Amino acid sequence: MDNREAIGSWLSGPRAAVEQMGVDLGYPGQRLGLPQAGPGSAARFGRRLGGVAIDWMGCQLIAFGLITDRDWVAAGNWALPLFLALALLTVGTVGFTPGKRIVGLRVIAEDGGRLGFFRALLRTVLLGLVIPALVWDRDGRGLHDRLARAVQVRI
Repeated sequence: MDNREAIGSWLSGPRAAVEQMGVDLGYPGQRLGLPQAGPGSAARFGRRLGGVAIDWMGCQLIAFGLITDRDWVAAGNWALPLFLALALLTVGTVGFTPGKRIVGLRVIAEDGGRLGFFRALLRTVLLGLVIPALVWDRDGRGLHDRLARAVQVRI
């Protein structure tokens, strides 16, 4: 392997390097029995990030307007607890937060059913720690989803 190949594999990431060696990793969600594209397929990072951003901005605005009497610094302190409460209550009941619904995502159990309250609670606690949401597997699931046996899919 010359220097250009080594640099190229580093820049393109481990998935591309493994695929260059002839290993077929399949598409995200294939191991879970999800379709490759369309409704029911595994959610991609951009949509998931968009949903979280919408939810976070909404929680920030609620804290700013209703809780802190229009103080941005104090609103920042209230945004995380509001975000976690929103995630727990909405994912545990209807399967999506307002932001996820806007970008067309839903959180389901690996078997395709509802996630349920206790797995939604585990997922929310891990989401609040932030780091588990930043580590994901080849199916695109964050560690918080994997440990809660959940998957985010397109609707």
